Amino acid sequence: MAARPTWQGHLKLSLVTCPVALYTATTSTNDVRFHLINPDTNNRIRMVPTDPDAGPVERSDLVRGYEVSKDEYVLFDDADFDKVKLESTKTISIDKFVDEDDIDRLYWDDPFFVVPEKGAGVEAFAVIRDAMQKQGKVALGQLVLRGKERQLALEVRGKGLIAYTLRAHDEVRDSDDYFDDIPTVKADPDMVEIAARIIGQKEADFDPTDFKDGYDDALRAMIKAKSKGGKGVVDVAEPDDTNVIDLMAALRNSLKGSATGTKTPAAKKTPAKKAAPKKAAPKKTAAKKKTAA
Repeated sequence: MAARPTWQGHLKLSLVTCPVALYTATTSTNDVRFHLINPDTNNRIRMVPTDPDAGPVERSDLVRGYEVSKDEYVLFDDADFDKVKLESTKTISIDKFVDEDDIDRLYWDDPFFVVPEKGAGVEAFAVIRDAMQKQGKVALGQLVLRGKERQLALEVRGKGLIAYTLRAHDEVRDSDDYFDDIPTVKADPDMVEIAARIIGQKEADFDPTDFKDGYDDALRAMIKAKSKGGKGVVDVAEPDDTNVIDLMAALRNSLKGSATGTKTPAAKKTPAKKAAPKKAAPKKTAAKKKTAA
């Protein structure tokens, strides 16, 4: 496996344990990335850690500090963090099982692939996996990951497991703080019926390959244009706000448009397609340094 594991340790269910590794399930390698450039020299800017009194310092020589009062810090080095020993630092201990619907989607966070390490522990992993599949439940456990203990939700996926980090309760804001100020409006039943019919005409199965990042494509087009000396500016008109007086007319016209347009029939349930490979970004033209006249 080419990817490096994010975490290695053990998965534990009661007295059954097995060595496992976690791999990040998502990637950002295809994102368009930019560097900071000094336009006067066309040099890439380097971020150098600097002490206001001593000047530039080596990052490897630095320690972390927690501010207990204004300009007063408690210092921590790597050895201090190693002294914080919890079972969840090296072990995912499954504590309970719940129905997936019991977990509010606001709490779901980053996904990881849980893969057994090769060796005798594979059989123990298979026992835990198959028992979870038989019960149809999501397992909950804890794990210290990236300097923080997180709750995990684990579910069966093929021959392995998917572990989602769950946001803590104090990380999720109360929706009432935002929704309580929404005015109470009783929607016209006829309008709701028309809107529901429009929704029905647009019903389809979810296919992740359908989504294309238009902003990413526009950036790549602009990069290509700029590399050839063009400006590559893209203008997009914003839609007008809905005129409340014509809301019924707008709904009826939308319904007619959906009915006369090409309607995609509800597709049969099929396995999700593999993501189509993105087109390679155009080669970047190296910026030449300016020279004094």
